[in-house]
Amino acid sequence: MSAIILDDDIVHYEVLGRGRPIVFLHGWVGSWRYWIPSMQAASVSFRAYALDMWGFGDSAKNTSRYLLSQQLNLLKSFLNKLGIGKVALVGHGLGAIVALLFSEENPQYVDRVMAVAVPLDLNQINPRMIQNSPEALANWLLGSTPDSEAARNEAPKADQDAIYHSLRHLDKANIAELPSRLSLPCLLVHGQNDQAISVVGNDQAAQLPAHFHFLRFDNAGHFPMLDMPNKFNRLMTDFMALSGGESPRKLDLKEEWKRRVR
Repeated sequence: MSAIILDDDIVHYEVLGRGRPIVFLHGWVGSWRYWIPSMQAASVSFRAYALDMWGFGDSAKNTSRYLLSQQLNLLKSFLNKLGIGKVALVGHGLGAIVALLFSEENPQYVDRVMAVAVPLDLNQINPRMIQNSPEALANWLLGSTPDSEAARNEAPKADQDAIYHSLRHLDKANIAELPSRLSLPCLLVHGQNDQAISVVGNDQAAQLPAHFHFLRFDNAGHFPMLDMPNKFNRLMTDFMALSGGESPRKLDLKEEWKRRVR
């Protein structure tokens, strides 16, 4: 277990591999832990970091830090503290929103973003997300694989206020206009059967700018990285392999990811 002190509070993180940096940001349900399979896949060629945001996992629980602006500050302080330069961000749910907003405010830090289950419209968010406990959300949204069980065990560590405050103030972020405000390559991924965040519609996907690409996992729910890890990890590594600034529009879903031997 690794931890640093930021603004007099503990931030927990883990790291695997060597190479260009990737930071994984968890969503409203769970913690850094459900990223382990994706971190292992990424660590073949990259240095993969995953951290617990304020109020989640083993990071500090402090209600004054639960606004989106505070989570953005956490990410910036984390990168500066560890001396991480240009980075790729992979975010899920809350983490996807943080990744996109951070990229808008700090374009000098970010090379590309993979945003999983990101709501581009507040109406996409199921009201149960703000009404239920972290444990109830985990039982509702997670499958029954071994990796899902690890995430389920971590979910109760979250402070429900961290979920509540981030969702309550989403309207101030104007997330619907985020694609038009960003200029870096962004890959949007969504599970067709996601009960928490309804899937992006075809019309909405067609209006995305050329440096955005949307892909749907037909047999996945809110956690495509756990429901279909081989496809997810193959897509992630293909996206990371693109040249800097290259549009992800050429990417498509492939059946599996195979660990390459160095």
